[in-house]
Amino acid sequence: MRKFLAIALCLLMVIPAVFVGCAKADDAKVKFGAGVYVSAPSATDATEDKDGTGKVDVTVAAVTVDQDGKIVACALDTASNSVSYTADGKAVAAGEFQTKYEIGANYNMVAYGGAAKEWFEQADAFEAVVVGKTLAEVKALVAEGDKGNDEVISAGCTIMIAEFVGAIEKAYNAATVEVEAKATLKVNVATEQTCTDANEDKDGTNKVTVNVFAAAVGADGKIAAASSDCVEVSFTFDANGAATIDTTKAVLSKREQGADYGMVAYGGSAKEWFEQADAFDAACVGKTTAEIAGLAQEDGKGNADLQAAGCTITVTGFVKAATKH
Repeated sequence: MRKFLAIALCLLMVIPAVFVGCAKADDAKVKFGAGVYVSAPSATDATEDKDGTGKVDVTVAAVTVDQDGKIVACALDTASNSVSYTADGKAVAAGEFQTKYEIGANYNMVAYGGAAKEWFEQADAFEAVVVGKTLAEVKALVAEGDKGNDEVISAGCTIMIAEFVGAIEKAYNAATVEVEAKATLKVNVATEQTCTDANEDKDGTNKVTVNVFAAAVGADGKIAAASSDCVEVSFTFDANGAATIDTTKAVLSKREQGADYGMVAYGGSAKEWFEQADAFDAACVGKTTAEIAGLAQEDGKGNADLQAAGCTITVTGFVKAATKH
């Protein structure tokens, strides 16, 4: 009888502990962060037979990190944007810009590259590999030729991963905002193009503006945390279609440029670009995608509340990225 009572008492003590443990797991908090890694741009001269081209890859990562410094979730995408210009100095307007993930099966790594999986499937495979790893362990996944080690390749990711890891490192180091562990991550990119032709006195430009929106989304479909950024690359060329862009110069996102972006010093603004982006991100928290669309006015500026919060820059690029899918 005493033995039975003892067992019963133990069960009564254990059962609440189990439920408390479940509650803690459901309510677990992690840190959210996002990062943008920009490859060195490349450019070629135009000839009579072939247009000149400019290309830049912008890789975006969002992660959540637990209290032990291990990645809980990861989302990745790459905008590989190419523009062109003619031998008589004319900028060529491109069609729709899509990220590699958005291109999906049409990226044709299987059909024409002999790969076992498409790019988006390989990105998914790498995302799965990094879950449960620290930053040091993720960096150790890079092997010869910027490809993954045996673990990565065995998981089905045979593409180069160095830029993934570069973006993840930035996201990991930026992970400071607390969200629920069960939050879903998303990374959206919306690219815009601006063209001017060259003449004898001035180079032409074919500029890409890559707007980035990374977020942690709650089960209710509302934004729990957000991080907006922007990368601008101007591919310049002369009246003969020769590329004049300095491809040796590192490209930093506007957020990474910080106070050096110069909106306060040279633009007379009350806040720097990254501070205004922070204000936009704060306004997105608690909103659905449809509600974020309402943050922009017809003139491209933010609504009255957003401007009062300190975001006076044009926000249409932010909104396009945030509401893309």
